Amino acid sequence: MNSSETVIEISGLSKRFKEVLAVNEVEFKVHKGDVFGFLGPNGAGKSTTIRMILSLISPTAGSIKIFGKSLNENRKEILTNIGAIVEKPDFYLYLPAIKNLEILAKISGKEISKKRILELLELVGLKDRAKSKVKTFSHGMKQRLGIAQALLHNPELIVLDEPTTGLDPQGVKEIRDLIIHLSKEENKTIFLSSHVLSEIELVANRMLIINKGSKVVEGEVNQLLSSKTLKVTIEVENVETAKKVLESTRWNNQIESITGKKFSINMENKDIPEVNKYLVENGVMVNALVPVRSLEDYFLTITAGVK
Repeated sequence: MNSSETVIEISGLSKRFKEVLAVNEVEFKVHKGDVFGFLGPNGAGKSTTIRMILSLISPTAGSIKIFGKSLNENRKEILTNIGAIVEKPDFYLYLPAIKNLEILAKISGKEISKKRILELLELVGLKDRAKSKVKTFSHGMKQRLGIAQALLHNPELIVLDEPTTGLDPQGVKEIRDLIIHLSKEENKTIFLSSHVLSEIELVANRMLIINKGSKVVEGEVNQLLSSKTLKVTIEVENVETAKKVLESTRWNNQIESITGKKFSINMENKDIPEVNKYLVENGVMVNALVPVRSLEDYFLTITAGVK
């Protein structure tokens, strides 16, 4: 998936709004073919960074290169090869989906055929609803139509700012599947902002975490997550028996919250099968082991001792 060709190169990027330093000297690279997860809690500086990448606001300091060229000097050329959804996409609600895309195609200034529009509606799973008014669409359908809009001019880079916010589980899965398809089948480079770590884990190959405007960590998703301690929730028939069984093990001091038939242990990913085997061999009926990677827990792990 990864390539040596750099699509986005951010150096020393900062943005100040009066007394507030929203983005503080952030640096990272996105390579061709990446699904690049841009993670952080709400208010971390993600949307501000994205708005600078899309030239919607100007940086206070730093530089942005996209496709190897300075955004400041080649704005129009660069933006014609980017598709983006920032916040929620807007449409003419009383017009059909296909008519909305036809209007947006004309506004783009590019020659975009009706065949291309129908292909995009099929790609995002809305071909059967092409003639339905957008006001009848669910939130998830509008998000998928927004992605179709972003793809109208066949951009190389797609920027998605929190695309699953407000979606139900089915809607989240539809967007996730679409992102994977765009990456693997359409060979698009995707820059994906989210505050949900598990969402990024399922689709991204590389990620960066930003907190309070500053970069915390950047790297390959599987390497960053596999090397860190997880909180694993274990459901058993008898919690007290399980606790006694684990008293003589190295995990005893890692046991945390206990509620009903569940308790949590902090452990490395590689320890999960071993804990399960040890409990079962010592007569504990294990109903479930669920690794929990919340962004907050991950922050605590990687920033421990950092002021």
